[in-house]
This record gives sequence, structure tokens and C-alpha cells, in this order.
Amino acid sequence: MTNVELYASAVIIAGAISIALTPIVRWAVLRRGWVDRPYGVKTHKRDTPAMGGIAIGVAYAVTLVAIRTMTQFPTGTLRSLRAILVGGVMVLFLGFLDDYRKPQGLGVLPKFAVQGVAAAMLLLFDIRIRFLQPQYIGDALTVLWVVGITNAFNLIDIMDGLCASQAAVAALAFICIAMPSEQIYVNFASAALLGAVIGFLPWNLSERGKIFMGDTGSLFLGFVLSAIALGADYSQMNPLGVYAPVFILLVPMYDTLFVIIVRLLKGQSPFMGSPDHVALRMERLGFSRGQIVFLAVLVAGLLSLCAFLVTQVHTRWALVIYGFACTYMALLSWKLYRVDVD
Repeated sequence: MTNVELYASAVIIAGAISIALTPIVRWAVLRRGWVDRPYGVKTHKRDTPAMGGIAIGVAYAVTLVAIRTMTQFPTGTLRSLRAILVGGVMVLFLGFLDDYRKPQGLGVLPKFAVQGVAAAMLLLFDIRIRFLQPQYIGDALTVLWVVGITNAFNLIDIMDGLCASQAAVAALAFICIAMPSEQIYVNFASAALLGAVIGFLPWNLSERGKIFMGDTGSLFLGFVLSAIALGADYSQMNPLGVYAPVFILLVPMYDTLFVIIVRLLKGQSPFMGSPDHVALRMERLGFSRGQIVFLAVLVAGLLSLCAFLVTQVHTRWALVIYGFACTYMALLSWKLYRVDVD
């Protein structure tokens, strides 16, 4: 089989496992009473099964093992995939414990500590930021990047289909960017994640069989994508290409930064929940939830296209693309900030 066929197989295998396993997980968590109950800033109307991220994580892991039996990985590929898998399992279990202890949860410090250890696991297997010197600065920013993206996906998980669809677009974007340079482990990791998320989405969007991914899923998705982002080669055409992952993951990153800044301006803790997310502000402007998820996917797709372009053009045009994106975000932030959510 060619590499492209193997990537396609990974998507199909993960999708099949995820779509079959999710209702089983739903049945199990309902039986145990592990449901997400409306409270505080929660916007759903009734108790809903949570922990659907278990199905995503299992589908992802089983797919990587299955692909390993179908091909001989190039040198170093298995080592990198093992690092992502081990760290991902740590974060998956962290999310499970956090969901289990809802509504209190585990608290900020224990979650950051475990995420930091998982990020250190990537460093141990030599998955890190390399374009900054001295290396200890790159390593420190690697940990900050992994913890930040992991929590960004957790924060954006406030609406059916929003977090999962963003993860799917990001995984597909990483495949497209890594494919020309054949970053093998990036492609396999992205393909398995894409399939696992696609298989989960129908159940997340269903009314009769609905299940949330919970922190179990959102933290896992954020961690895996943050690790994948560190593996591709972005700077063959210009040095600014190394920032392409920011474009791919900008929707959850932007929401996180926007919420933190708004809460600080109000004198609130950035770790305290409140209805000031971008998606909820758009809802106040009159958009339906389906429209919000669709627009978020469309924006993520356009940003992923920008990410691809900045890896293909010369520095001058890369600066133009970055400048346009920054200007648009500034105007959007001002518009959203003026929306009354109190």
C-alpha cells in the first residue's frame, strides 16, 4: 500500500471504531450515572451523557496499533507516535477524572501539572520547538504551547459539534501541510485523529443518542493536536512559515485569549466560567448554534488555507497574510467585545 492509501485506511479504521464505540460508551456512562448536569454557565437543558472522549481516544490508539501491523514505519516514526500516544493517554485519564468529579472538577493546578508532565513526555521523545535558541527557551515554550492548546480546546467545547469540528479541520490541515514533505508520523497521527473525530460527531450532534465528549475528549484532542503541530516542517520557503500552526489552531486560541483578556478587564479570574465566549456572543447577535458551528468551520478552513500559503510563498507575501489576519482579528474583537453578555 502507498502512504496515501495507509493514511486513508487510518481515517476509515478510526472512524469505524469511533462511530461503533461511542453509543457503547454512552450506554456505559448512563448506566453509571456519569452525566453532565446543567449548572452555572452550562447552556444545555437536561442531563446529558459525558465522557464521549473515551471513544475518541480508544479509536485513535487502536488505529495506530492497527496501522503498525500493516506497514513498516520509517526510523523514528514509531518513537514519535509512541510519545504522542503515551502523553495522550495521560491527558485522556486526566479528563476522565475531571469529568468524574464534576461539577467541582479537579481544579486548575492539578490539571496544569499533569498537562505539564505530558508535555515533558514529548520533550523526552524529542518532539519540541526547534527554531528558538538556546534550546531551553524552545523547550519552555514547547510546554507552554502544549498546555495552552490543550486548554484552548477544552474552553471551546461549549456547543455541540464545535470542538470536534475544529479538531477535524485542524487534523486535515496538518495532513495537507505535512504530505508534500512526507512527515510520516504527523500524517498518521493526524489521519487517526481525523477519523476518530468524524466517527464521534454524528452522536454529538444527534438528539436521541446525544453524548458530550467532556473534558475527557477536549483535553485529549488539544494535546494531540498541539503535539502534531510540533512535527511538521513549515519553513522551507520562508522563516515565517514556522508560525503556520497558529493559523490552523487559531479559532480555539483566539477564543481562549479573547475570554482571558475580557475577564481580566472585568476584574474576574480568567479561570472562572462565564458566558463570554466568542460563540456565545455570536448567539447573542442572533446566530443559531448550527450557523455558529458552520461559520467556525468555514473560518478554520480559510485559516488553514492561509497556513498552507505561508509555507509556500516568500517572506513578503507571508507578512501580508499575517498582517491581514491580525487586522481582521482586531476589528472582530472590538465588535464582539461590545456585545452585552451579562
